[in-house]
Amino acid sequence: MKKKLHIVFILIYALPILGQEGFLFEKDKNKTVISFHFINNLIFIPVKVNGVELNFLLDSGVEETILFSMEDKKEVSFFSIEKITLRGLGEEESIEGLKSAKNTIEIIGMKSTNQLLYIVLDQSFNLSSNIGIPVNGIIGFNFFKNNLVEINYTRKQITIYRDTDKNRKRIERKFQKVPITIERLKPYMNSKVFLNSVEVPVKLLIDIGNSDAIWLFENKSKSIKVPSKNFEDYLGQGFSGDVEGKRAQISKFTMADFEFYNPIIAFPDSTSIKNVKLVKDRSGSVGSEILRRFTVVFDYQNQKMYLRKNGDFNSPFSYNKSGVEIQHDGLQWVQETVRLETVPIIKSGDLALNTNEAENNFKYKFVLKPIYLIGNVRKNSPADLCGLQKGDVIFRVNTTSAYKYTLEEINSLLKSEEEKWITFEVERKGKILVFKFQLLNIL
Repeated sequence: MKKKLHIVFILIYALPILGQEGFLFEKDKNKTVISFHFINNLIFIPVKVNGVELNFLLDSGVEETILFSMEDKKEVSFFSIEKITLRGLGEEESIEGLKSAKNTIEIIGMKSTNQLLYIVLDQSFNLSSNIGIPVNGIIGFNFFKNNLVEINYTRKQITIYRDTDKNRKRIERKFQKVPITIERLKPYMNSKVFLNSVEVPVKLLIDIGNSDAIWLFENKSKSIKVPSKNFEDYLGQGFSGDVEGKRAQISKFTMADFEFYNPIIAFPDSTSIKNVKLVKDRSGSVGSEILRRFTVVFDYQNQKMYLRKNGDFNSPFSYNKSGVEIQHDGLQWVQETVRLETVPIIKSGDLALNTNEAENNFKYKFVLKPIYLIGNVRKNSPADLCGLQKGDVIFRVNTTSAYKYTLEEINSLLKSEEEKWITFEVERKGKILVFKFQLLNIL
């Protein structure tokens, strides 16, 4: 099951972020284009930190620039370091971290100097196993604060425009303008959800770092109640541990003039959000499962967001029907057979003649391939009832070796709209076991 990553934290420290200049264009540049990886509804971009290229999650739901999983990036130098405490989503206590000042961060055609960085020391906090590619950090407010940032989910490109009247007017001609507010360095908007046939106004964080459609906070309003048809689920990973909650389906969600029918929404439990200081009247978040259906432009300076529907706008909402969470667990050497096609040559006197009959030869090579294991099994889910367990290493999915899939491909299979039968061949305590289960729609 794909991880629903929603990373938020609070520093037990005074944050002088407003003093940082953010990203500025190189001289004479008016725009820059960044290609991104889009995995499990999350955006990953290359960012240079003090001259070393790293891979970052782009997240409008965080204020700070955060680094982690740096054990393989020891060549990165940091300056003016001091210890701090990090706390955020999750049920556990705060963790130790570092604050570093006077850093330089670069993306293509742009640079941010005198940048504050926050470094997570706990190596167990690692998004890479949940995503399938190396992830070294999260970047938020400072990426968006100065310029017009266009996210084209279809092309998998971010275009950053210099904030000028000309660029803004061009965007306004092509997009629908939506008012937002920037509060505590994060964007918010007003929307409506239809819960138990009742229309409920909600104020939502616009969070591209949350791969779900919508999160709602139960008990923040008398009108926000979990529908009777729901199930307990793992929702994501925070700096203070796992985030648990419930999933359900609602009849409609409206955002500006756009309407979405039958979205799957999540209700994090109260213990998972206890460390998060919420802005006034916030009811939850709108995430990338909604936003990916548009080309989106953020204009933080003028507190505007611009939307234009793309080809995925009417895509159905789905969820993982298996109840099993899959994680990347390193690499293995795999022997592959490679066919070599050769044309034999017959010598006749001094002439070399082609027979025109291809002879097939083979050779073997060893390549690194991913290892997948089960990170979590939802209680009473199809995966649980068939006997799969946390820690099982997956060898085959149906009849195909697991390493031939990407992590995202396996997750997509488990979210199939059809109630398919899935077979997992796994290794558990040195034994090979086979389990079969059916994807069932319980909402």
